[in-house]
Amino acid sequence: MLKFYFNGSPNPTKVALFLEEAGLAYEPVKIDTRKGEQFAPEYLKINPNGKVPAIDDGGTIVFDSNAILLYLAEKTGQFLPANRAELLSWLMFVATGVGPYSGQAVHFKHFAPKDQNHDYAHNRYQYETDRHYKILDAHLAGRRYMVGDAYSILDMAVWGWARMVPFKLGDDAFARYPNVKRLIDEISGRPAAARALALKDKFIFKAEMDDEARANMFKHMATKVA
Repeated sequence: MLKFYFNGSPNPTKVALFLEEAGLAYEPVKIDTRKGEQFAPEYLKINPNGKVPAIDDGGTIVFDSNAILLYLAEKTGQFLPANRAELLSWLMFVATGVGPYSGQAVHFKHFAPKDQNHDYAHNRYQYETDRHYKILDAHLAGRRYMVGDAYSILDMAVWGWARMVPFKLGDDAFARYPNVKRLIDEISGRPAAARALALKDKFIFKAEMDDEARANMFKHMATKVA
């Protein structure tokens, strides 16, 4: 059975959405990143980058959420739009832009040390995250889904991060991206999305962002690179 290494963060959640939508049998394997389980030697054999998600599909190992979505879609023949070139273009846009900038926007807005001046970094990531969502919003104007006329892995990839727009950019941020919000609301209303979001609640994860969690989540704070 396919093993799915996950926690409740955006990237694993979009893979959970695919697994639930596709009806694939899988064994969820909890990786508590606040406890540092992502750095355990046995997990680093699965993902040398020490991040979630990853899958072990009968010995075929895939890590990075977007790679997993593409692998599973191609394996099952589900949720693949006909226009592969357009799919790859937008999937890489999510992989290299939406996800990384969203993650950094969250970090500098909520988790960067308050006793240090991070105004430049905070402003840059807020600006770039906003810019990427404006591009998505313009693309979705007049169309229901990201590529073609059918729900696909690209919509799942966008949903993973975009559903958390208010946490990244402020409570009123969705007003700037009405087309993105429409897509996110539609996907969030699907039964598979509810199951994907509920998966983390079946396990106990460390909730406290204490010194142990910061040391495991933000190792750069204790490491200086010349």
